[in-house]
Amino acid sequence: MAKYFDVHPENPQKRSIDQVVGLVREGGLIAYPTDSCFALGCQLGTKDGIGRIKSIRQLDEKHHFTLVCRDFSQLGQFVLVNNSVFRAIKSATPGSYTFILPATKEVPRLLQHPKKKTVGVRIPDHVVAQALLAELGEPIVSSTLLLPGQEEPLTQGWEIKDELDHVLDAVIDSGDCGTEPTTVVDFSGGEPEIVRYGAGDPTRFE
Repeated sequence: MAKYFDVHPENPQKRSIDQVVGLVREGGLIAYPTDSCFALGCQLGTKDGIGRIKSIRQLDEKHHFTLVCRDFSQLGQFVLVNNSVFRAIKSATPGSYTFILPATKEVPRLLQHPKKKTVGVRIPDHVVAQALLAELGEPIVSSTLLLPGQEEPLTQGWEIKDELDHVLDAVIDSGDCGTEPTTVVDFSGGEPEIVRYGAGDPTRFE
């Protein structure tokens, strides 16, 4: 049964954040808010958590997981970024974008695209997500909380708890965070290629 945390959207209660991070460090799977949709999240390298995300969303091996990072310096530990890409991403973060880039050796093979050796990364502009990342001290492995057969993600914490109570360890509710997922930009070939249009303004990468 998932623990339910009602967290203030602007001043997240430290006790709640600490408890959620404790669950993540123990290998737990959480549903948490971002600046574009709720996300499923687990600790980096937790095979069980990653397997549970794949099971909930019915994902195949080609799915790009996302490392949700606190800031640009953390992001730079996990992906290879040249100068022009650095400037483009830096100007758009934090924000509702996911960037696909070549992974460094810090990224477990389980999270990399099997052929391209790439991974998604992003820096959310969301107080609660940032509080979690600050306390955890490392990225959260994440995927949009979009259930199989549904066209839009779940938007209410109580809905998520009701629907996924048996497969999650915690649900963090800080209010509605929208139904539009991130704009996904693939930089793995050097030039930006928009592979999903979403909440982030795509025109800067077109």
